[in-house]
Amino acid sequence: MKTRFILINTSHAGNVGAAARAMKVMGFDDLVLVAPRWPNVLRREETIQRASGALDVLERARIVDTLDEALDGVTHLCATAMTPRDFGPPTRTPREHFETLGGTGHSVAFLFGSERFGMNNDDVYRCHVALSIPTNPDFGSLNLGAAIQVIAYEWRLALGGFAVREATPPALHADAAQVAGMLAHWEQSLVDIGFLDPASPKKLMPRLNQLANRAQLTQEEIHILRGVAKAMSQAAAKTKL
Repeated sequence: MKTRFILINTSHAGNVGAAARAMKVMGFDDLVLVAPRWPNVLRREETIQRASGALDVLERARIVDTLDEALDGVTHLCATAMTPRDFGPPTRTPREHFETLGGTGHSVAFLFGSERFGMNNDDVYRCHVALSIPTNPDFGSLNLGAAIQVIAYEWRLALGGFAVREATPPALHADAAQVAGMLAHWEQSLVDIGFLDPASPKKLMPRLNQLANRAQLTQEEIHILRGVAKAMSQAAAKTKL
């Protein structure tokens, strides 16, 4: 679904860079600035530093003079406003509202006002909804970059999200034969160190078998445990010399 982030009258260059980074990590790249304080904000050093790897989003970003220009092609407008208005669109949490938008075919824009004053009423009145991020009622102020990150995350989640990448391939579980071989090795080692009396084994080995089953050992863990068993037997042999 086409998604645009619109920043209105942004006064801090660093927030533009932070917005670009917040968007990119969630897979969005359509950024429009309406009459920012700095005409060259996309090239300012602070902007570039805060973008930190999202320079491609800055390169695609556009600066326009009016909100009407920024809304070209957009069919669904979402204001971001901490303070509910007595008149205007309904105020909803992002997650609550996004659940109603899936598969609607809308082109969605998220509007963010200036850092000092937020969105003015006339701009809010043009929107279909005012999104309010549920925050601590005693301290609910979010900086612009953080607010954009939350909205971008919630919207990406509503669109299906990204799969979590595993840092390492999943471990291979040991099969029954490998577990049995490891237990036989441990049984001999426990006898070697005098912990297990083969004449009176009781239920030690069945209990260890149950422990191994509950642990769902991997093949690598089997190798480690067999190494421990080997070291125990070698240590016991040395003491008998």
